[in-house]
Amino acid sequence: MDRRALLRAAATAAALPLLPAEVAAAWTRVLAAAPAPSPFSPTQRATLDALADAILPRTDTPGALDVGTTDWIAVIVAEHDDAAQRAAYLAQLDAIDAVARATGGGALPTLDAAARARVLDALDRPADRTTPAARGFARTKGLVVHGYFTSRPVQQDVLQTVVMPGRYEGAAPHAPGAPRPPARDDAHHGHHGHHHG
Repeated sequence: MDRRALLRAAATAAALPLLPAEVAAAWTRVLAAAPAPSPFSPTQRATLDALADAILPRTDTPGALDVGTTDWIAVIVAEHDDAAQRAAYLAQLDAIDAVARATGGGALPTLDAAARARVLDALDRPADRTTPAARGFARTKGLVVHGYFTSRPVQQDVLQTVVMPGRYEGAAPHAPGAPRPPARDDAHHGHHGHHHG
């Protein structure tokens, strides 16, 4: 995915109706390895994994699958979509699978790079952008980019986001066993635990 396409996708992701708290809570679930029962059938999950891998493959930096992006999407779809949204998205993943079989000659995960590229092209530039497959691809792209860029490994290692010392960062989940930042010693100021303002 070239840089321009990635920035466009990032803009799409920014428009997702997710609150930072929901994003962080979903990552907390993934990091705790306590995900909800998957909303996806094995075929839908395989399609989603193949899409995520095609959208943000591993290069010299981790890919979408390396950082657990599709586990995060599973939590979002299971816990933050309402029943109608969830049903629509599952149907869209089925439609994407149908496009893959028609265009590429097989299920997306089984296709070689050239066939996969043909399928993604058909999904990304359809004659009709309102088809379930086109809408499903647009949503998947948004979710993959959003999940990827809010994941801890990408924040820390790829983007090198520096959290301002002393500022509470509600959207930075801590993985179990990860080193916690050292606590600031406010005790000698005599106002430990009190908020001014």
